[in-house]
Amino acid sequence: MRKLLFLLIALMTSPQWLMARGLDETIDEAFGHVANFFVAIIFFPITKIGGQEIPFVLLWLVVAAVFFTIFMRFINIRGFKLATDVVRGKYTDPDDKGEVSHFQALTAALSGTVGLGNIAGVAIAISVGGPGATFWMIIAGLLGMSTKLTECTLGVKYRQMDETGKVYGGPMYYLSQGLADKGMGGFGKVLAALFAVMCILGSFGGGNMFQVNQAFQQFSGTFGIMENSGWVFGMIMAVFVGVVIIGGIKSIANVTDKIVPLMVGIYVAAALVILGYHFTEIPAAFGKIFAGAFSADAAAGGAIGAIIQGFRRAAFSNEAGVGSASIAHAAVKTNQPASEGIVALLEPFIDTVVVCTMTALVIVITGNMDANADGVALTSQAFASVISWFPYILSIAVMLFAFSTMITWSYYGLQAWTYLFGRGASVEIAYKVIFCLFVIVGAASSLGNVVTFSDMMIFGMCFPNILGLYILRNVVRDEIDGYVGKIDSGEIKRYD
Repeated sequence: MRKLLFLLIALMTSPQWLMARGLDETIDEAFGHVANFFVAIIFFPITKIGGQEIPFVLLWLVVAAVFFTIFMRFINIRGFKLATDVVRGKYTDPDDKGEVSHFQALTAALSGTVGLGNIAGVAIAISVGGPGATFWMIIAGLLGMSTKLTECTLGVKYRQMDETGKVYGGPMYYLSQGLADKGMGGFGKVLAALFAVMCILGSFGGGNMFQVNQAFQQFSGTFGIMENSGWVFGMIMAVFVGVVIIGGIKSIANVTDKIVPLMVGIYVAAALVILGYHFTEIPAAFGKIFAGAFSADAAAGGAIGAIIQGFRRAAFSNEAGVGSASIAHAAVKTNQPASEGIVALLEPFIDTVVVCTMTALVIVITGNMDANADGVALTSQAFASVISWFPYILSIAVMLFAFSTMITWSYYGLQAWTYLFGRGASVEIAYKVIFCLFVIVGAASSLGNVVTFSDMMIFGMCFPNILGLYILRNVVRDEIDGYVGKIDSGEIKRYD
């Protein structure tokens, strides 16, 4: 890490660095040492099934998703209609405290999840785990809805507000305060601090470097410029990111509530065009996905390989159980914590069940499953097979996806940073500068190193978070039951 920081300082202070040939390779080599250090820790294998190593982190996420789906009495299904009503403002009191609306909180959180995990991540899952990985991504998305509801309800319940109305929330606060209410204050503080450290590093990795890396690859590959000059692209993106994140969550929400619907609309529309073109082949594509989910011939280790890749990429895409989204949802205007938990369950559905599935169908149905293509390049090839000029549109969409994800994750990381180091302008500026420097690192690094580091940090956050969710499970169910009961009784008004 020290070597990487020295390299960043030299990059920004020494003009000769900017003219150096092979700078991308130098940055990538330094960063690779850091990325490889974490891989053995987070993805420590605990057993083998069918010749495939099963990392503990994967079981940790899957078991939690199943548990909370059952414990919350399948709220992911029975609460879906209510979630759509709440996000449309049907039960929102305009006098409630907070910084952003339900819709803005959802789009801000979605901008952190609906991104290149849906484009590049799906391509990686299919190229490594075969079409069957898609099936397990869908299952993971449906189960993850309950986990997302649990953590986002707690995010609102234990949030803090300063004298200006600025909100501070997320796992750092419900782990420390919630566990203190259970008589485990010291343990809660340890979990909160551990989560905060992982969240900061996760904001630099999956929420930053992975996004800009794939945006640069798509931009450079499509337009044929800036090859081997990722750091230049990174510096340009860093400027745009820096301008937005200075304004905090309100500024971020004002951007994401416009960008997210636009970019998802463009992307989904293009996918529908391709699926319409291959309409008669859709049943066969679903057949490949379903058969591959249970086939011994799946690309990486048979059915077990498909399961591992499907759940791994789904977790990276929708982040259910990671706890990050609860930071954005905590800023919502509401006096009912469960109301935002209900809204949050829409996230994995939109992100994984809808967007990821459409990406997978396009790749499978067009036959573009070339494992030699890197991430977003594979998806781009699939779209181009029907819409020859779409890679140019995809390049713009990818940059918007990356940009919106980065500005949201900068907020997540900043909240964790201020939890550890205190609140104040100088503290916040220090984090934002470092975040922007990592934009440059991500653009200059190789996909392999970036994915490795991103997975490590994002998945690392789930350990303290899910442990806290288990301990506070009854708090969440009481909140959900109480909220639904007030709606059914008419105590909470409906605003039509």
